[in-house]
Amino acid sequence: MKKINIIETRVRSFIEDIQHPKQKKKLNINDLEFQLRKLLDDYYEMDGYSLFYEAIQSLQDEGQLTPIHNHQYNGKTPSLPLYFWVNVKAHTGKWDRLEMMKLSDRFDFSFYERHPEWQTKEEWSRIRNLNAFLQSSGEREIVSLEERSLELFGHEKFLQDLVSFPDGKGFLARVGVSEEQLKVVKYGEPFVFWMKQGKEIKDIQRVLIVENLSFFHTSIQLLESDLLDYEPELIIYGEGTKIERSFSFFFKIFPVKSYLFYYAGDLDAAGYGIMTRLLDKYPECCIQPALKIYRKMLDCMEQRNEQKSGQLQNLKYREAFFRWFTEEEQELLLQLWQENKRIPQEVLTIETWRRWM
Repeated sequence: MKKINIIETRVRSFIEDIQHPKQKKKLNINDLEFQLRKLLDDYYEMDGYSLFYEAIQSLQDEGQLTPIHNHQYNGKTPSLPLYFWVNVKAHTGKWDRLEMMKLSDRFDFSFYERHPEWQTKEEWSRIRNLNAFLQSSGEREIVSLEERSLELFGHEKFLQDLVSFPDGKGFLARVGVSEEQLKVVKYGEPFVFWMKQGKEIKDIQRVLIVENLSFFHTSIQLLESDLLDYEPELIIYGEGTKIERSFSFFFKIFPVKSYLFYYAGDLDAAGYGIMTRLLDKYPECCIQPALKIYRKMLDCMEQRNEQKSGQLQNLKYREAFFRWFTEEEQELLLQLWQENKRIPQEVLTIETWRRWM
């Protein structure tokens, strides 16, 4: 009996964790069983699959799971449909209106009036935790969003991770509470940078941000040889799209003043997007494409290759990026776009750089 409870308890716990009060979720039975096998060392010794099958049947009988009949099965005996719908959480009753009124000066309950299916025990517990915090928030220090999320809701990703915590992403909006009231800060992600030898923080004026690791190291070599365009005092490794999240970290390290930021990335749809979004997100900073470096890349048209699969070709980003170039250069960029080709930053090596010396 104990072993049956282990399997069934694990399965029920998993289903409860992913159940949503408003929408069904699709479940792959083989993925669920695989997770069980990893958790239970004696899964096969206890004839785990038979117990797993019984647990799924019980949940199906209770209406927690609904099989998706598409002629796909899990390949076991007895067989189960490969996919099930995890049905929405059963609504067990509305909250106490008197308790809601007591907290109405602090929380907006209009969403829950319109959507009573969200009036769950778990949601009310979160509101109570948040209320306890707000009562003493004047005495609290500012911490990271992840730290506060863990303190109040039991997981550091609750307020951010929509996939793992579908209830969490919109929780603050549902109750009408802002992140500022939580006394939290969103820290920028640290980045890798290189300062020119002999320079001090106070000397930094020109900053070059490069998208890829290879050219980051190449840039350092060129900088130390006084061969790098723009003669930056600092080079930042942008690490692809990460720079969009980490750029604000710059002002945690370096003094707040006017800087000239130059950005150089791949000549492709993703690179155009990174550059454009940086400009849009940080309009107070002087950021511009490193045109001299991009022109060297355009000189390497013969090394163009296929666009990466899955890249979104956003016309708005393309046009915003192309505007920085001459008509002749725009024709080359448009040729790349129409051919679905790209020029990776890695065409710029110590050897190829010699072409322009």
